[in-house]
Amino acid sequence: MSGVAALQITPLWLASAGVALGIIGGLVGSSIGIAKAAGAGLSVLAEDPSSFKWVLLLSSLPMTQTFYGFIFTLLGFTSIVGASNIAAAMTWGKAAGIFVIGFGVMFAELYSAIYQGAVCMSGIVELPKTKGRVATPTMILASYIELFGILGMVFGYLLLVTVVGLPI
Repeated sequence: MSGVAALQITPLWLASAGVALGIIGGLVGSSIGIAKAAGAGLSVLAEDPSSFKWVLLLSSLPMTQTFYGFIFTLLGFTSIVGASNIAAAMTWGKAAGIFVIGFGVMFAELYSAIYQGAVCMSGIVELPKTKGRVATPTMILASYIELFGILGMVFGYLLLVTVVGLPI
């Protein structure tokens, strides 16, 4: 095994992996949510090409969870890695706490994006029948699910800075 470095897991590594989970949940969830909505959109566009602007708008709504995951990850990395005194004082307990918080944010972003895609898909399917009148109510209903992605990011970051010991 000469020449192969062994992976050494440190508290800072575990905390960083936890913070990275936020963006992973956003990326995977947004991909699935957009695929659901866009798949339905293709069928609708074959029937009614004039619905393109609504299909485009509703299909892109699940993408916002990727931004929330990115914001959590960026703020988390600057909180734990940016300050050398915090990185040096990272304990296994704090690292495990940060990892669990990142796991929670990952699930908030993942599931809110998937289910927002499902709501948007249902609205897109009804566009031709309603001549586009269902688009605004679909956006309003999808925004309820959006709130869980926002709350996941905000609560996750507030918990993270509490665990790290930074002032809020």
